[in-house]
Amino acid sequence: MSDFRELWPGGPVFAQAANFRLSTDSVLLADFIHTGGAARGIDLGCGSGILALLLLWRTEKLHMTGLELDREAAALAAENLERNGLGARGQVFTGDIRQHRELFRPGSFDLVAANPPYYARGSGVVSPDPARAAARGESCCSLEELCAAAAWLLPSGGRFCLVHKPERLSELFCAMTARGLEPKRLRLVTYLAERAPSLVLVEGRRGGRPGLTVEPPLILADAEGRESAEYRRIYHR
Repeated sequence: MSDFRELWPGGPVFAQAANFRLSTDSVLLADFIHTGGAARGIDLGCGSGILALLLLWRTEKLHMTGLELDREAAALAAENLERNGLGARGQVFTGDIRQHRELFRPGSFDLVAANPPYYARGSGVVSPDPARAAARGESCCSLEELCAAAAWLLPSGGRFCLVHKPERLSELFCAMTARGLEPKRLRLVTYLAERAPSLVLVEGRRGGRPGLTVEPPLILADAEGRESAEYRRIYHR
């Protein structure tokens, strides 16, 4: 039986799949995403559905679709939406991102979001568990394939938002621009102000004009290791 818990007092309840734990990355990405003007969104590789849940909780003008390869995680993502009374505005499909052309019509969504695997094929330690390996590395979907899916799913002007590692930022931008997704917003995430960033939050526009806005960094803690005011705001503390 799934263990549903409140994310914050009075907030949505959420249960985690074994291979798709609730991560800071997805919570920060949900806060970074501008939902204004978007009516139809999709989370590619939605896991347990935290990103769709947080976005739907924030705005009543959005309908979210989740796409997840792992059947158990997809079923739990759908249950998370239902438990919060969001089933009418959210749906979850079990499917492969690489088969996006067979699953959806071109330009079906105004917003595409993703918290993809961070490590390229052949890099890092690969888990013997296929589900864990797919969640951590690009064994089932590469960065180029993810960008190809986003480009297919978005109309001109549609937004593509994702979180990734700073060491792959150049590769990410190249993959995006090769598919007509112009990087428009960038925010670096660091634990302490004096440390190098550990994450990047990126928004691209389908068919957008060149011009990148670099936002102030998101700093998660002060010099004493206490949670920053912005981190507490994001986590409703």
